[in-house]
Amino acid sequence: MNVFVTGASGWIGSATVQELIGAGHQVVGLARSEESTRRLEKVGAATRRGDLSDLAGLAQAAAASEGVVHLAFQHERAPTADFATAFAAAVTADRKAVEAMGAALTGTDRPFVVASGVAALTPGRLATERDGMVPSPRDLSSPMAGRRATALLAQSLFGVGVRPVVVRFSPTVHGEGDGGFMATLIKTARQKGASGYVDEGTQRWPAVHRTDAARLVRLGLEKAPPGSVLHAVGEEGVPLRDIATVIGKHLDVPTVSLSAQEAVGHFGPIIGRLAGVDGPASSAITRELLGWKPTGPGLIQDLDQGHYFRN
Repeated sequence: MNVFVTGASGWIGSATVQELIGAGHQVVGLARSEESTRRLEKVGAATRRGDLSDLAGLAQAAAASEGVVHLAFQHERAPTADFATAFAAAVTADRKAVEAMGAALTGTDRPFVVASGVAALTPGRLATERDGMVPSPRDLSSPMAGRRATALLAQSLFGVGVRPVVVRFSPTVHGEGDGGFMATLIKTARQKGASGYVDEGTQRWPAVHRTDAARLVRLGLEKAPPGSVLHAVGEEGVPLRDIATVIGKHLDVPTVSLSAQEAVGHFGPIIGRLAGVDGPASSAITRELLGWKPTGPGLIQDLDQGHYFRN
């Protein structure tokens, strides 16, 4: 299959490109820079220069493909003082990209894999692939509501001759080279001289190894039924206190409990709020549907390998 991949040089995208090529697919990756182009060509992918603002280019690339994997999201907009405004702008760009590529795929019955997330989907309760189909009042007041709405838009495309598949990723997609949540928690612990968790630290974070996430994307592209929701969840929920403890051990700093207010000051406004949310998620339906079985190390095991703590 000739597959167009956005976010192809990103953390999940680069692993997905290698997974697709390893399975015999041809990949055209969206590249925003010469550096991204070189990285993609090095692993055997073709490239198309552009970004999510080039809607005509996205539509052309989608129309020329036999399937699309949309992993790009303008995360660089979000880590600002005004998170809600920046995230909303990223959500708008994402929705327009999905609309453009979806229109190009209309009537083809080709697969269209779109990324979303499980973070805080059903706080305090185990989220499944069946959750999130109808927005709750809490969803409508959350910055995440916009991205979930884009996923629902993608799912609706099965009615116009597209095979949409939504992959909801764990908030922690871990592995060597990760610069996301785990790297940020470690950086914060170094700077603050303490590894923190909120209250009792029982908040659960779903996690998945990067290679397992990439394999699920491939399986979804190849054989998931139209309108499927897949959960890239290897572990339903790793307690935040366990994460903080292993970080403290490797950095040789104390592990401390923080109040919700202290957490915002310790971690910053985004992770500080997220750290107080208990958000476990299941992937049981996904595993049964596609025969997906995570094989990578769990989060604590991955942290204990030490690569996260190399300067």
